[in-house]
Amino acid sequence: MSKIVKIALIAVGLISAVLWLMLPDSNMPPAEAAQSGAMNAMFWLTYLLLGIAVVFSLGFALKNMFSNPAGLKKTLFAIGGFALVAIISYVMSSGTDVAPEYMEMSDESTVKKIGMGLYVFFILTAIAVILMIVPSVKKIFSK
Repeated sequence: MSKIVKIALIAVGLISAVLWLMLPDSNMPPAEAAQSGAMNAMFWLTYLLLGIAVVFSLGFALKNMFSNPAGLKKTLFAIGGFALVAIISYVMSSGTDVAPEYMEMSDESTVKKIGMGLYVFFILTAIAVILMIVPSVKKIFSK
């Protein structure tokens, strides 16, 4: 299996090198360069490699998660906690947090979802900072 992977990686590397050499010059207008066959092939190659990486990552993660009951329990608690943070963030978001001239470009539902995303980011950042600071403070005072 290792030889097959190595051969596949060499083939992808060679294809990528050939496509790199076939890319359009920097003088070409961007709109025309974006329609280049080499550029499109590189995008498809990137999508293919990303898809393979995602499938294998999810496969191994799910295999390890279901083979260890304690890990599955922790994972379910983490997913539940994230869902709770998302629900709290959605409730906190008002949907009218932008200037009226920007409301013409999107509806209230979209603004509410963006606000929810920002609140999720802020809450998770605060949790991460607290989880970094609290053990350090405990360590300082325990000595």
